[in-house]
Amino acid sequence: MSNRPNIIVILTDDQGSWALGSAGNREIRTPHLDRLADSGIRFDNFFCVSPVCSPARASLLTGRIPSHHGVHDWLRGGNAKVDHENHGLIEYLKDQPGYTDFLSQQGYVCGLSGKWHLGDSHHPQKGFTYWEAFAKGGDHYYGSAMIRDGEVVLEPRYVTDVITDNALHFLEQQRGDDSPFYLSVHYTAPHLPWDREEHPRELWDDYFNHCPFDSVPREPMHPDHIVMYREAFQSETKRREFLAGYYAATTAMDAGVGRILDWLEKNELREETIIFFTGDNGMNMGHHGIYGKGNSTYGMNMYDTSVKVPAILSRPGTIPAGRTRGELLSHYDIFPTLLETLGIENPHAETLPGRSFSPLLRGEAYTQRENVVVFDEYGPARMIRNREWKYVHRVPDGPHELYHLDEDPGEQTNLADDASWQSVLRELRGELDGFFETYVDPRRDGARLGVLGGGQIGLAEEGNDVFRDHMENELPRNP
Repeated sequence: MSNRPNIIVILTDDQGSWALGSAGNREIRTPHLDRLADSGIRFDNFFCVSPVCSPARASLLTGRIPSHHGVHDWLRGGNAKVDHENHGLIEYLKDQPGYTDFLSQQGYVCGLSGKWHLGDSHHPQKGFTYWEAFAKGGDHYYGSAMIRDGEVVLEPRYVTDVITDNALHFLEQQRGDDSPFYLSVHYTAPHLPWDREEHPRELWDDYFNHCPFDSVPREPMHPDHIVMYREAFQSETKRREFLAGYYAATTAMDAGVGRILDWLEKNELREETIIFFTGDNGMNMGHHGIYGKGNSTYGMNMYDTSVKVPAILSRPGTIPAGRTRGELLSHYDIFPTLLETLGIENPHAETLPGRSFSPLLRGEAYTQRENVVVFDEYGPARMIRNREWKYVHRVPDGPHELYHLDEDPGEQTNLADDASWQSVLRELRGELDGFFETYVDPRRDGARLGVLGGGQIGLAEEGNDVFRDHMENELPRNP
């Protein structure tokens, strides 16, 4: 066995940071993720880089912001031959190195099981040699489109179990191999659809019939809520159906994580394997009167419930166990953290926005950069957040938002037009502008593109024509 640890990254789809038992949710059942948290560090303030699927995934992999890698919206075209709009297969990150490229170059055997959603799901990319990919961005849980031997097939089994089975198949292939392995397990759960027929009936029924769902708020519908998801406000029954599906999908995914943990323990590889669990973006399930993520309102929102994600890092015997950390960290910090932890040279260190937090994984003191902030973007909407304040700027002329998080952690009172706080706003705006001036690729600058939340069908360099209109009535129910 190599002296470098194995790595498993488990990525869920639309799982809010609140949707974990270990995060204090007493209703949702996630015993295996809670077990993972007990064996490592759970991070309370971890953020995605964009509050929607494809841009967030691209930033996690490349360590770059959307206005550098060019994936600005969920990818509606270019993924598979059965995409929403078939404009041919597009490798959106062709010229953007991901951390898996470096792992592969250093001898890691890299495998993917599950959702890719970064273009051309038919062919392995980014150093992966094992490739069992979900074809599109979203689909039904039974009868979903999967890639097998480069072609699309419809998988009749529950897709969460299929993703777990394929992950275990990869692990079995590594037995007896001296090379370290890297495995991405990308679940589609708990993304919609949430209907009863989409999930194990007994599990869905148990939540629907017995869960009070007091762990999520009942609030009036947000005035900017899109048409999609509005059914949840029509009746308590419809609300419960949505939540039963969301909670059931999460619990079924958690069972898959348990199977992976059991395999590692049985094969005496748990202490040789770093596991990083996270979600691609946050999710509102009634929070702020919203069902959905960043593109569930127009303009796109940057509430903490949309941009904050669950995050757990574990390696028994190496990473401190049973810890909860409150540092402000982002998905763009993962690229440098992984490479530094593994002792792999990072030739892009000076040009990446993220910083390594590997000292935390060694149980050492961690001195964060001064005035720690995190940044997010979604087309015309950009966010800067520190511990005390959040500012959201929308190009070209608003509406802007300013929240004093110390006094208003629920982001209820917008102070952007309050004369008393204009000096704070100007300071945050200046820091926000400086960040994007540093890290934007002008060819892919989201502030100059017509990103509207309805999906992306081509490369950002091709201009506004590759972005679809906002998702009011025509949007398929599986972005």
